[in-house]
Amino acid sequence: MFFSRLRKDIEAAKRNDPAARNKFEIWLTYSGVHALSWHRFANRLYKMHLRLLARWASQFAKFLTGIEIHPAAKIAPGVFIDHGMGVVIGETAEVEEGVVIYQGVTLGGTGKERGKRHPTIKKNVTVSSGAKVLGGFTVGEGARIGAGAVVLKEVPPYATVVGVPGRVVRINGEKTQDLIPEKDDPVMKEISFLRERIFELEERLEKFASWEETHAAKNGLPQQSAAPAESAAPAFQQEISAAQTAVDKDHKEKQDENL
Repeated sequence: MFFSRLRKDIEAAKRNDPAARNKFEIWLTYSGVHALSWHRFANRLYKMHLRLLARWASQFAKFLTGIEIHPAAKIAPGVFIDHGMGVVIGETAEVEEGVVIYQGVTLGGTGKERGKRHPTIKKNVTVSSGAKVLGGFTVGEGARIGAGAVVLKEVPPYATVVGVPGRVVRINGEKTQDLIPEKDDPVMKEISFLRERIFELEERLEKFASWEETHAAKNGLPQQSAAPAESAAPAFQQEISAAQTAVDKDHKEKQDENL
């Protein structure tokens, strides 16, 4: 049974890592495969009620691989931990076949629950680097967790989750209503403020240009033919440009986050 599970772990690494050249190389050098093998040994000790030995085995595996898996965690064969450094998987976590976990991922708890307090990760889920999935809920089959996301609630199957806190932005490849920013989103508040500032500056610029034309007419001065935004008030124009650049930058960052 040990070797059949090891074979599935190696096949998962070969399937998901384009840098993997052959199975022998994976068995010899992949820390994620080593960590899973040690976990299966520690899990067997845990089930035999040799809890101290089980914890020792898991800590020794952490020393060797940089991956910490509680010996009671349930991990199916065919899981792939890529790179792996900094991965933490809690006691009541469950990870099903085909899941891919990248470096820095935490499958943990919030510290507020008892009993089942770590997530259940269904088949073929991808948890990207640095993501934190915290709580005793389920991440549905085929879901994708974006890098650095902090997921605190259940994720539907085939959904894509990004951001802090994590929110669903796609299901089955289709954009969802969660793409519409929430009212208390600080980034969108800043964008709204900048847009209002631009509108205010444009109004002031128009009033200034109108005053300049009136002043020129009263004093018999030639009116400038250039656009008022370019000729009459360069300081206003610079302020508008700076505000518009800030809006565009924030908007682009928001779009990149939702991809």
